[in-house]
Amino acid sequence: MNNTKKDYKKAPVLPTHRGNYLALILGQISCGYALGISGTALAQAQTVTNLNNFWVGLIGAGSPIGLAGSALMGKIADRSGRKGMLMINMYLFSILSLLQLFTANPWGLLILRVLIGLMIAIDYTVGNAWLVEWMPEKVAGRAQSNLIIYWTIGFIASYIAGIMITGFGSHNWQVILASSVVPGLITAIYRSVYSLPASPSWLATHVNNHQAQKVIQENLGQKWGLSKKLIKSTAPDNISWKVLFTKEYRRRTLVGGLFYACQAFSFFGISIFLPILLTSMQMGNSNLSGVIYNVCVLIGVLIGTALFKHISRRAFLIGTFFLSALALVLMVVGNHFPNVVMITLFAFFAVILSAGLVLDYPYPTELFDIKVRATGVGTCITISRIGAASGTFLLPILTNIGGASLAMIVCTAVLIVGGLICIFWAPETSPRFRK
Repeated sequence: MNNTKKDYKKAPVLPTHRGNYLALILGQISCGYALGISGTALAQAQTVTNLNNFWVGLIGAGSPIGLAGSALMGKIADRSGRKGMLMINMYLFSILSLLQLFTANPWGLLILRVLIGLMIAIDYTVGNAWLVEWMPEKVAGRAQSNLIIYWTIGFIASYIAGIMITGFGSHNWQVILASSVVPGLITAIYRSVYSLPASPSWLATHVNNHQAQKVIQENLGQKWGLSKKLIKSTAPDNISWKVLFTKEYRRRTLVGGLFYACQAFSFFGISIFLPILLTSMQMGNSNLSGVIYNVCVLIGVLIGTALFKHISRRAFLIGTFFLSALALVLMVVGNHFPNVVMITLFAFFAVILSAGLVLDYPYPTELFDIKVRATGVGTCITISRIGAASGTFLLPILTNIGGASLAMIVCTAVLIVGGLICIFWAPETSPRFRK
């Protein structure tokens, strides 16, 4: 093998990189859409079915519960590779989405939502590891942080679709749920036509250098190849989840999972069941307020993306937790403020919390080396989905018990806990700010 090839991670951005990135962008749009669509659909379902708040919360939490399988998906990917999983998951995602048309049984819907979440887990975990292992070093972090923009576009599109899809009578809510088949199928077809390349670094460490070099040269050109470090690398030992809780990785695993869980609790709980929350808050036209909230989520993500390179990871995390908690506190204590003030505070909350979402992909990835990256990121996502599922499950119940104020008080407490975890545990992973 020619060891004088230039390191493929130092290549400029080439058509292969753009094609790979588009495959992940489409997946993120599909994932955001599928996660967001359940709130609008289930709010409608309550008007035509016997679903109570318990089942609405539990079915809404189904996909986040499925996402808890991220650790398992990451472990499978570390053993068997990334490509195959990313080629098939969106076909299964599309089939499962379509099946929601054919059942109104709570248990059936819950199982389908959990399985959809498991397919999303592949894009979250395996997709991020695959992207980092392909993209040039100089743009990998930015490319990852930008993915949240496309996830947010999918999430917002689901809210708009939920408002616009009408005319199907008592089955309208099922059509809304099943509409995620559209972005899912587009993604699946693109990945098949484009034919995703295997991860060179995974091939180098698990198969052989020759196969890895071949994939690089087929996709990037003859002058690019493996780095000297990857050429000398060997397959890692079978990675046990226990490794992530050894002294070397314990703090990184916990902070990566817990910051994500605290953030996801509030974001998913509030965002997925926004129609229920806005109705309880009596903020005028709930559809208009919802659109404003979702537009502010996108604005926040764009602001976060712009600030990504200019603020340390620690400061970014800590600031977004405490500022979003402050916004909720002001909404609770000022619940008799005029609607325009409440909407402004809610918009501020949406901008700040969603800005923090920009770190959801790059930060957990930066916490782990390649040896345990997919397993580590998968475990962090698994921990985070406990938060997402809890928030999604509890918000309809809390709102029913104590109104929007109780739901926001609980979310505030969780955000403060997240901020404290980051103050005491979060390591700095940005090369620019790391000491």
